[in-house]
Amino acid sequence: MTSAAQLSPTPNSATPNPPTGPSTSTTPVNGKTRPGELRARIAKALVGGPPGAQFSVTELVNMLGHSGGAIGNACETLVRRGEAVRVGFNPRMYRATATTAAAAAQATAPGPSAPASTPSAPPSIAQRTPAVGPPGGRPGPVTRPNGQQYHPRALANLPDVEALRRLREAGVPVLLYGPPGTGKTSLIEAAFPDLITVAGDGDTTVGDLIGEYTQDQHGGYEFIYGPLVTAMQEGRALLLDDATLISPKVLAALYPAMDGRRQIQVKAHKGETITAAEGFYVIAGHNPGVHGAVLTEALASRFSVQIQVGSDYDLATALKINRTAVRIARNLATCQQAGEVGWAPQLRELIAFQKIADVLGTEAAFANLVGIAPLEDRDTVAEIVTKALGKPVTALSLGRQL
Repeated sequence: MTSAAQLSPTPNSATPNPPTGPSTSTTPVNGKTRPGELRARIAKALVGGPPGAQFSVTELVNMLGHSGGAIGNACETLVRRGEAVRVGFNPRMYRATATTAAAAAQATAPGPSAPASTPSAPPSIAQRTPAVGPPGGRPGPVTRPNGQQYHPRALANLPDVEALRRLREAGVPVLLYGPPGTGKTSLIEAAFPDLITVAGDGDTTVGDLIGEYTQDQHGGYEFIYGPLVTAMQEGRALLLDDATLISPKVLAALYPAMDGRRQIQVKAHKGETITAAEGFYVIAGHNPGVHGAVLTEALASRFSVQIQVGSDYDLATALKINRTAVRIARNLATCQQAGEVGWAPQLRELIAFQKIADVLGTEAAFANLVGIAPLEDRDTVAEIVTKALGKPVTALSLGRQL
């Protein structure tokens, strides 16, 4: 899937003047930082002062030797991650939080024997991601950022998580496609802990990807970088979720970052050029059956690997989801492939089924399964559920007054 910025109007509808200052280069005077290193060094500076100390961007520039743009952008990233707090706007001031020390611990101390003129190489993707399981053994579950566990599936004789990581190392963009609820996002989150996600829809703008001017509390304007620029500067993975719902004109802003140039031009911000750091990677999700989802040729051509993702009904059984519900889902999936029905419960719906059954009972869970089917498929789903249970089942609804 593939992917310019709307300016916030001033009170007199004039275009805000972009702030003047140094360029946003992320390269210090003494060498190149690895992805995230600048952010960690800023965090270390914030926790290194007296309790409650506040630092301006200028002070941090003097301490660390980077440009004001790079420092300011990294500070804003720390704020978004909850690892710092902004306490002023004119000038911008930053203060440590309870989690800043953990971020500071990622800063790399220079080795005493390393030559001063030789910058350290950035860590590989494999070094930045946890192992999937013991070598030669069955892969264990991988914990996603939300704390839930993802159970790897087979892909090209590898655990899918490991396969995606290898493709990232090789710089091969991947498109995952399949019905909603089959685990596309879960897999990507498990594979890439450094992931930044863009939830695509028809209202997504170039500004949502690259950044735009935002009015501060004093009525002035500052340019805040979007997720695409952040991922490029920090060498992180970028997920375009539901990428095919995004306008092709918006997606076109992403293409230069994915080809050999690995650069984009931020026209709205002094025409500056952003070059992708090592590790920057784009992956996308596509739901073919969703209204408005269009996989254009320009978008498809950017993703060399396209992987179909369906529900793992064996996993549903292993998760101790009601066996009859799993069997019904399998039957509906078979009917869907034959064109007899347009909908079948995916793993997401089956997990929800079991939670509903645990709270309201199995009968209510089956009634809800019928009720969540699209209206045009509801009668067919009700017929299959009724046959499996041996008694009539209708959509979950309120009954008589108690």
